[in-house]
Amino acid sequence: MKVLGRAITILGLGAISLLPVGHASASSHMDAPLIILDPAANTTDVYAFVSETNGVKYLTAALAVYPFEEPSIGPNKYNFDDNVLYEIHVCTGADLKKGKATISYQFTFKTVIKNNETIFQSFVAPIQNVNDDNQNLTQFYTVTKVDHENQHQEVLGKDLTVPPNNQGLVTPDYNQGNSGNSPAKGGVADSTLLDVYTSETIHSLNKGYLVFAGQRDDGFYANIQSIFDLDFSFSGPEKPLDSQAGFNVHTIVINIPVSELGGDQQIVGVYATTSRRATTVLRDARAPKNSGEFVQVGRQGNPAFCELLIAGEDKNLYNETEPTVDKQLFSKYALAPELAKLLGDPANLQTNRTDLESIFIPDVIKTDLSTGPANLAGSSSFNRLSIFGGDTLTSTVQQGFGNGTVPGGWPNGRRFGDDVLGIAVIALLSDLRTNPPTIFQGFNPATFNVGGVIQNDITYNMVFPYAATPHNGRDNEHHTQP
Repeated sequence: MKVLGRAITILGLGAISLLPVGHASASSHMDAPLIILDPAANTTDVYAFVSETNGVKYLTAALAVYPFEEPSIGPNKYNFDDNVLYEIHVCTGADLKKGKATISYQFTFKTVIKNNETIFQSFVAPIQNVNDDNQNLTQFYTVTKVDHENQHQEVLGKDLTVPPNNQGLVTPDYNQGNSGNSPAKGGVADSTLLDVYTSETIHSLNKGYLVFAGQRDDGFYANIQSIFDLDFSFSGPEKPLDSQAGFNVHTIVINIPVSELGGDQQIVGVYATTSRRATTVLRDARAPKNSGEFVQVGRQGNPAFCELLIAGEDKNLYNETEPTVDKQLFSKYALAPELAKLLGDPANLQTNRTDLESIFIPDVIKTDLSTGPANLAGSSSFNRLSIFGGDTLTSTVQQGFGNGTVPGGWPNGRRFGDDVLGIAVIALLSDLRTNPPTIFQGFNPATFNVGGVIQNDITYNMVFPYAATPHNGRDNEHHTQP
């Protein structure tokens, strides 16, 4: 072990109160035993970062669900579930430390099939525009803002359209050259270059909100297979192995004007939940009847807290509870992570990990709104290792690591493209409780990687909705790098 010198200190690896560089495990996309049986409600990743468009500053928040959507499946049946309540929660002010939602954004969906007397449930011919006659199955949704402090609800938008999934020939505009035989288009830096399905389903709502909901590429990348194969040398025959390459997810992205949160001179927390009705009754030859209050079945804040830190006996409990109980129930898993032992950490790094606890307890993604816009993947200032790679922002509400320096990405929010598994390994092998932190021997941000996976298999968009184009069911590959 060694303490990196002045160069790392300048990058910001010093003491911080609310945003210490802590452990950030990668998302395995499969966690508690019950929720893996319910993919439409199974959260995969949550993102939160500061963005700016046309001079308006936003908190961009995103929730992805439905892990491992195989693009080549048919009929194309991956959809948001009409019976699931999807929510993105924001904790502000004193609620941040408590892990209590101050404002929640609710998303409810409705599926409409134009012609049910055909085997082609989703598409009957190539789609030119969203919800045209050839898109047989269209989903619509409503966005509701819930102000918990004032016990007030407000519908921000309703009957908003969801784009079709990327099947291939019937969804040509998603793909290179507008050809259903080609791979999906890469990300763009100009909103006018977005494919027609995406651009037509970016909706402006009341009070300056912007929202999108639809199928996207799975933006998480890592060799997660090796971890659960107990191979921490990542020495499998297929290198590099991006376990999520070529798969899609369903993603909700919302731009929240910071004025709606009380301004930008604050740090907020973001997490997401999914809920189902308390009672489901199965009926012969008919759809199930759902009734009762919504009951939470899944939640997610920081990447993979449930998957890689919480023991099996408490995984379901995590998904059923709110962050307000994390201090009481789940602190022990951050303070003494089993993964630190498996990675071969010395004894002093296996216990009393207050640095990790400060990230995960309560389990909300802490995001400093006072900074400028986050550096997005594709820009020259972006680094996948966030502060460990020299990617920083400047805060006006906290001292941070000196002179207001805070991480440019994870764990100050989370951007599309943050290498959360790489950051996790650096944090676990290092002692971030010291000032300056003790970084593990031989760390070099220019060459450091975990399993050889250093980027997503398709480039992200640098404009809303930021998440990458969904993969083509006709032309996609798994476990490959661009």
